[in-house]
Amino acid sequence: MLTRIMLADDHALVRSGIKALLTAMPGVEVVGEASDGAEVIEMIPQLKPDLVLLDIAMKGMNGLEALRRLRGDYPTIRFLMLSMYGSEEYVMQALNAGANGYLFKDSAATELEKALYEVKHGRQYLDSHISREALDNYMKRVAQNGTPVEVLTPRQREILQLIAEGNNTKEIAYQLNVSAKTIETHRAQLMERLDIRDVPGLVRYAIRTGIATPDK
Repeated sequence: MLTRIMLADDHALVRSGIKALLTAMPGVEVVGEASDGAEVIEMIPQLKPDLVLLDIAMKGMNGLEALRRLRGDYPTIRFLMLSMYGSEEYVMQALNAGANGYLFKDSAATELEKALYEVKHGRQYLDSHISREALDNYMKRVAQNGTPVEVLTPRQREILQLIAEGNNTKEIAYQLNVSAKTIETHRAQLMERLDIRDVPGLVRYAIRTGIATPDK
């Protein structure tokens, strides 16, 4: 039986390249493409994919946020996260959100095929360049100190991403169809909850935790 795959990435050329690789693999059918997390959420009920290749860093709703919202409603769908970044915090944010695997975008086609096979059969797959030892050490630190990103609401994570992408208060208010005062209130709450004093600090935090990435 064909494995029905949905592909989500906000770069059309990247999607085209990955789609070409997938199409050349036996037993794979690409059933849809999306350019951000909101499109993924909208399209999944109609497409009913078996597996979603999901870019972590997308403008609009990023892959992590989409995964957080989808995981509970679609327990049988497999999610393989794609990223250019391999820090322990990025990987653990993805796994904690419910990802079945994590793969670098510059991986060889053979590793992509292996990752798809493992994830399809219910096994976790991590890129061959990810250190299990480093992940274990990171998890121990988190267990001792905790990480505040999970206490943020979906709206707060959305606003934090938009701040980190360089949008000002008016631009964020326009995109979310709310008042500038509402955005200012959310920003103040973010700073208080994360114990961060300024916007550059919020940007650094968003990048460190995978809510945003340097190239966005």
